[in-house]
Amino acid sequence: MQPAKRGDKVRVNYTGRSEDGQVFESSVGLVPFMFTIGADEVITGFENAVIGMVPGERKTFVVEPEDGYGMYDEGLVIEIPRESLPGDIDPHVGMDFEVEDDDGNVIPAVVIEIMEQTVIIDANAPLAGKRVIYEVELLEIVRRKSPTSRDSGSPP
Repeated sequence: MQPAKRGDKVRVNYTGRSEDGQVFESSVGLVPFMFTIGADEVITGFENAVIGMVPGERKTFVVEPEDGYGMYDEGLVIEIPRESLPGDIDPHVGMDFEVEDDDGNVIPAVVIEIMEQTVIIDANAPLAGKRVIYEVELLEIVRRKSPTSRDSGSPP
C-alpha cells in the first residue's frame, strides 16, 4: 500500500484540540474531510503530518503556530469609531464582525472591547499564536495524480 504524498486527494477523520484539551473542530461522526495534499487547502502542519500515512493509520501530532494558524499579530487589533458601524448594529463583546481591508478583502474579526466612542476588534484567527493538537485517521487515498497530470477546470 502506497503512503499519501503531495498531489494525492485524501479523505480523513480528525479532531483538533487546544493545548488544554478543548475540542475546537472535528469531523468524527460527521462527513469525513477531503483535501488534496499540496493544494494549500489546510494548514501546513496538518498537511505535512498526513504525508507518509497509509489508509487505516491513525496519528496524533502537535502543530506549532507558524505551521498552523499563524503568529498573533497585535497590528490586527483595531480600534474603530462607533459611528462608522451600521446603525442597526448593537456591538457586544464576543460578537463576530467583518471588516474590509484596503484591497476589498473581507476579514472576520471579533469584538473584544466596547468603549464610549470606539469599538476594539481583533482580526487575528482565533487560534493564532497557539499550538494545536490533532488526531487524524487517514481513511482513503481517493486518487493519485501522476507527475505529468493536470487538473482541468476549477474546483467545484
